[in-house]
Amino acid sequence: MFTQSDSVNEPRPAVRAPSRAHRWWAIPTAVLGGLAVFAPVVASVVPADSLVDRSRCAEYADDGITCLTQNVAPAQFALVPADAEPVEPRLDVAGTPTFAEDGQIYFVTVREPEITLLDWFGIALEPSVRLRSYEDKYGTGTSEDRLREGQRQMTGAKDWAIYTALTRAGYDARMVSGPAQVDYVICLRANDANTECLESPPAADFLEEYDVITSVDGQDVTVLDDLDPIISVHQPGDVVDITVLRDGQEVSGRIELIASPADSSRTILGFIPIDTRTLQLPAGLSVDIETDSIGGPSAGLAFTLAIIDEVTEGSLTGGLNVAVTGTINEDGSVGAIGGLNSKASAVQQVGVRYFLVPESQGYDERSPDSIPAAEKVVGDNVQIIPVATLDDALEALAALGGDPIPAVAAPPTTAA
Repeated sequence: MFTQSDSVNEPRPAVRAPSRAHRWWAIPTAVLGGLAVFAPVVASVVPADSLVDRSRCAEYADDGITCLTQNVAPAQFALVPADAEPVEPRLDVAGTPTFAEDGQIYFVTVREPEITLLDWFGIALEPSVRLRSYEDKYGTGTSEDRLREGQRQMTGAKDWAIYTALTRAGYDARMVSGPAQVDYVICLRANDANTECLESPPAADFLEEYDVITSVDGQDVTVLDDLDPIISVHQPGDVVDITVLRDGQEVSGRIELIASPADSSRTILGFIPIDTRTLQLPAGLSVDIETDSIGGPSAGLAFTLAIIDEVTEGSLTGGLNVAVTGTINEDGSVGAIGGLNSKASAVQQVGVRYFLVPESQGYDERSPDSIPAAEKVVGDNVQIIPVATLDDALEALAALGGDPIPAVAAPPTTAA
């Protein structure tokens, strides 16, 4: 607090040079001042992976807690919350009656931006964020590969959502078989953390991603359904001739067959196919979901519920806004997704109070994709509701006050 006691101006003292000691202290003061100014600037442009590693456990001891082996890699990216938004504004249904609804089904997205040191300082202790290496994000491929794969997964998610929703509502929608195209060769044995394949089947020596199988054992393979009858007459250990279409060229080779790891009585080539089936709707009916550049399959359940809500009377959510994540599978089961902790944060940020998630995320608190990890992020602000199937999801919405799906047989469509 200043007073008025020193109100008389004294003569100005003569100017004198600072002492040697004063000059010495000026150096660190200037350095510290410079650091304060320039350190944030430098940190904002220096990539995080130049100094920061992401670490995760690759092998646990028998107690399930003690980590025996760490997997360490430069942290180039971060998995962060993106958004939660209603499906309905992106949904266009034509050729059949639709119904305006109270409440909305939300789908949820995450991002994986490249980060700087300054970004890392801001997110290091944030439970809704995790560090990612280049391999975590892209695997052994490129950014273009990842983009293409994400778009393919989104296309499949939309087709299966439309098919599942419309058949559940009584429409004659169908999935028509497509070519036998390779997604990836299966892994026979992985490390404890399931991050590295230690043993692959013989098919790995020939098959490549995106190969289209055109013949096996001298017999034509036009669609994926043609493959099983050809393979089923063989025993594990038999070697078959195979021809594939690779980059527009026919390539031939031989593959030793194996027993299926899931069913030893079944003989297989040893690869997972891309789902090349195409959606066929009744004449005059069209359903489109605009997803822009969003990729991945995790919005499948959200899309399914939103379409059901659109083409049936009543409100599935009972007027509430409900966020949903999880893949939708052919049998109606709901598949696990990545980034659950980040998605939970995105839901909380938009003020939605209910979040349906796949039960298959599990309850292992060590995993950021587990249900406890999501609950830790949102606390009491969002109710996390695990579901295993489409039926579970519909029952969960009914428990929140939503209307059940009315019994509908062969709903009318309008021919174009």
